[in-house]
Amino acid sequence: MKCKEIITELASYLDEALDPCLRASIEQHLDKCKDCRIVVDTTKQTIQIFCNSEPAPLPLSTRERLHEALVKHMRRIRA
Repeated sequence: MKCKEIITELASYLDEALDPCLRASIEQHLDKCKDCRIVVDTTKQTIQIFCNSEPAPLPLSTRERLHEALVKHMRRIRA
């Protein structure tokens, strides 16, 4: 298994939604690759922080800009 494959499967790995053989292969790679282990651990920590935090209120101007961008995007999709 290569580092790029780890990144491709990262979400499924963290969700524990992988075939046991593929999961074992990833864990074998993580045992040997410090860089990928850092990516996995950092991603897990980021998810934990995000899940344990309260949503921050957005300023009205930001909400309006986001809404406008979403409406514009939806129009392009439907066109």
